Amino acid sequence: MFFRNSLISLILFSFFILVPSLAFSEWREEVKELKIGLAGGENEADRLKNYECWRSYLEENLEIPVKFYPASDVAGIIHGLLGKTLDYASVGPSAYAAMYIDDPDAVEPIITIKETDGSNGYKSAMYVRKDSNIYSIEDMRGKSIAWSDPNTTSGYLVPSFELHQRGLVPSEFFSRTGFAGGHEQAIIAVLNGQYDAGATWVSGQGAVEEGYTRGVFRNMIKKGLLDMDKLRVIWLSKFIMNGPHVIRKDLPVEFKEELIKHNLDLQEKDEQCFKEITFGESQGFIKVSHKNYENIVEIRNFIRKQRRR
Repeated sequence: MFFRNSLISLILFSFFILVPSLAFSEWREEVKELKIGLAGGENEADRLKNYECWRSYLEENLEIPVKFYPASDVAGIIHGLLGKTLDYASVGPSAYAAMYIDDPDAVEPIITIKETDGSNGYKSAMYVRKDSNIYSIEDMRGKSIAWSDPNTTSGYLVPSFELHQRGLVPSEFFSRTGFAGGHEQAIIAVLNGQYDAGATWVSGQGAVEEGYTRGVFRNMIKKGLLDMDKLRVIWLSKFIMNGPHVIRKDLPVEFKEELIKHNLDLQEKDEQCFKEITFGESQGFIKVSHKNYENIVEIRNFIRKQRRR
């Protein structure tokens, strides 16, 4: 009897100990490395430097190689994820919507940022040079604007949509529009007088003079690339859900769950690294799903139809 009970105990112990390991081994057999896409907006050296702590953190905890693949623009990230040459990326809501519209089974949103005030979103900000005579959207009639990128939410999609809601057609309202190739590039183009205005993303919280609590302004100030005394914000959009980290849907569920867990733990384990990759202050990562971005999918479809016209 003692021998039989001991044998049963050993079998049960082995089951509970070994099964998780087997599950881990199964996803590791399929996922040999994690390929993360990094979108443009700053020079490649800065991107790699800012994100290196995160790469090391994930590599150490997942125990597989983690590699970055910088892209010059958002389209490169979209193509990489749809073509399965990338596994994972942090993107704006518009980029996710583009991928979903193209292939609903390609990627899924898994996490995003929770702001310092407890909200889960940000705003688009339209800005001009402070020495201009432009103080409002109406003052932009007949002026030029630099959109950041055709696949950005704050730098093109949402401001275009909200202008349409006001009855203003961007191609008719502005004298000239263009894509600068990224948020930082658009800001520099405005500062250099190449365009009258630009649009980018900000948390919408905190002092505008400090570049708000998070966003492109704040990141450029930190790098010594921007003096907010030279810019004026003339418009803020309605609330936009923070952009998601997306991952290929066809990757193993166990792997995705473990990756999510490590990201959710990042702020507690390495707060400075978390701030580096999220461009400022916030409460940490939270889980999201497709439902959080359904409205952006609708807006993207609307703008696409307008452009075709």
